[in-house]
Amino acid sequence: MNTRTKNLKEQGVSLWLDNITRKILDDGTLRKYIDELSVNGLTTNPSIFDNAITGSDDYNRSIQESDKELDGEQLFFNLAIEDVQRAAELFLPVYEQTNRVDGFVSIEVTPLLAWDTESTIKAAKTLYWKVNRPNVFIKIPGTPEGLPAIERAIAEGIPVNVTLLFSADQYEAAANAWLKGVEARAEKGLNPDVRSVASVFVSRWDKAIAGKVPGDMENKLGLAISQKTYEAYQRFLQSERVQKLMNGGVSPQRLLWASTGTKDPAASDVLYVENLVSPFTVNTMPENTLLAYADHGESTDILPVSSIATDELLKQFRQENIDVKALAGTLQKEGAEAFIKSWEHMIQSIEEKRKRL
Repeated sequence: MNTRTKNLKEQGVSLWLDNITRKILDDGTLRKYIDELSVNGLTTNPSIFDNAITGSDDYNRSIQESDKELDGEQLFFNLAIEDVQRAAELFLPVYEQTNRVDGFVSIEVTPLLAWDTESTIKAAKTLYWKVNRPNVFIKIPGTPEGLPAIERAIAEGIPVNVTLLFSADQYEAAANAWLKGVEARAEKGLNPDVRSVASVFVSRWDKAIAGKVPGDMENKLGLAISQKTYEAYQRFLQSERVQKLMNGGVSPQRLLWASTGTKDPAASDVLYVENLVSPFTVNTMPENTLLAYADHGESTDILPVSSIATDELLKQFRQENIDVKALAGTLQKEGAEAFIKSWEHMIQSIEEKRKRL
């Protein structure tokens, strides 16, 4: 067992892998990460599947043997669901040992529906039914159109990973959607304990303002935004509505740090892992970040519940004409568009590969 990752887990952080390929399932790598690096869950997104399927020959046989009547999107979901099911089975012991807190694997509805509430709800229900594993999260974007779908999915008992969140405000909206969905179940006499995570993206903040602020302010905005989001998370956990539900047996939605791979090669490759140590949170990290932390990551202090220094730093960013609220909206919109671009590239590549094979 790796001491560094074990120590991070003991500080209350759940380590999840932000990657899936058929290769790491087939060759035992994922099993090794679970056993030796304390990895307790896994997330995916369209870009990850795009790289996995179109960037290797690992799926060629499945593509060759697929039903020729399936369109590209249907074929993709068949491939992805098989991988997610296999991963979910590997994490099932973790899921059971942690009383359904950890051990989840996430799969996303098509990003083409990011701005379509009703279609997102329908797709989430269909995908959850097809995967048919208890420890699977259905990823739904936390866009304004996605929030009603999140509430409805939770109300129907579907575990949800709310994705594409970039700020405390966006996080609070997602948390409220989960809360209303759970409360709706409680009012109907249904089991209200529906698990969820809210995924807040970190590194894209610093990439967005690279070169636009003084050098001593580079690679600090993502952590500052994360600190303010953590403060909102603590208020959420301490709220009367949440604690009332907890008293009824509900495990509250957890905060998940996403996009924690460092984009700037001049910065520490474990910057967003070492500085986001906070109990009852998840850090889902790319494979190279996980291995880097296992090699040379250091344990640090736990995030404070509030930080005057962070407030002062955000004031400095405002003085540099960084409009955090506007940038949060831009990053969410660009994130959704980037997933759509990866999705379209992947579907086209799958169809072209099937023709070649």
